[in-house]
Amino acid sequence: MDREGTVDNCLPSKQVTVTLQRRSRVVGRAATPGRVGGLVRLAQLSRTRGQLAFALATALGVLVSGASPAAGQSSGSRTAARSASRSVREAMKPRYKRDASGNLVPDVRAEAAIVFDPQTGRVLWEENSHDQRSIASITKVMTALVFMEADPDLDQVVTVVRRDVLGASTTYLRVNERISLRDLLHLTLVASDNAAARVLARLWHGGQDAFLTRMNEKAVELGLQDTRFSDPSGLDADNLSSAYDVSRLITFAAGDDRIAGIMQLAEYRIRTNRRSVTVRNTNRLVGQLDVVGGKTGFIRKSGYCLASLLRLPQGATVAVVVLGARSNLGRFWETRHLFNWLSTHGDALFGGTGGSPDPAPPEPPAAGLLPPAPAYAR
Repeated sequence: MDREGTVDNCLPSKQVTVTLQRRSRVVGRAATPGRVGGLVRLAQLSRTRGQLAFALATALGVLVSGASPAAGQSSGSRTAARSASRSVREAMKPRYKRDASGNLVPDVRAEAAIVFDPQTGRVLWEENSHDQRSIASITKVMTALVFMEADPDLDQVVTVVRRDVLGASTTYLRVNERISLRDLLHLTLVASDNAAARVLARLWHGGQDAFLTRMNEKAVELGLQDTRFSDPSGLDADNLSSAYDVSRLITFAAGDDRIAGIMQLAEYRIRTNRRSVTVRNTNRLVGQLDVVGGKTGFIRKSGYCLASLLRLPQGATVAVVVLGARSNLGRFWETRHLFNWLSTHGDALFGGTGGSPDPAPPEPPAAGLLPPAPAYAR
């Protein structure tokens, strides 16, 4: 299921700290400020209750490493916690390999990825960038593009119907609520709300079938040869594209200020006729990097995906796409690693030589990437 917009149920920092301190006393290990402080950051990587529980278990696994099972934790749970902790440390460390020319280039932990220069149309680096893959909620970028083609009155208020929310998996909407098109568009791009995307498609002249036809026509117009759409939300695994096509799609979408402005928001408050809700951006990199545009995506078939248009310190913008990453955290770190590589070697890359100087300098972990506030998808 697509969990891109799961409601934020994460415990606040103080409560996480108290929980870790209490549980560490139970297992007989001192919860020093330094130890707890580090583990709080680990626990805060999650949003949903299930993820928080797993993160806490991971943190406690670090605390109790070396403790006996009698101290309150089974050998199996300690092994799982250590494995999870290793996965986090692995994701934070960039990897490099040599390309056919002998240059040292990124080696991502994802099925496909690309760094694309929209100014010149050059591919600065890629890995399986033309492999056709499920893209999950990145689909919503095209949904927003097609919906905005008609220049709709975003202040228009519409009613949510049952088929909008039925089987939507992730949604803030409720049947019979009235909500503006503006808020629906924000829900689609910020919170990755599946029902909101469905409403936008349903309201298209001719209905959802006509909307999907237009989505596929738009893909052809943009020259996205690896791309086809079968539903407006991304829940259908038959929404297919490639890293190369997605890099061009996110570049084109970010060229529309109405869409780019929404994708750059860390959070947004929607209002219906019944209530108001603050939703947070599923893209963790908003507020961490200079994000011009971006969209997350996840279903089981796609793995964890992230499409970004980023502004480098040198001032250039690049599209960075990661598809099929191993974890939700991994897609953000892989993007960050590629961004750091570009920031360090941008002069050589944009000068056309490609590759990295040999050897590549070690990349320190970016502590600011993992704040407690921004939310991310499952």
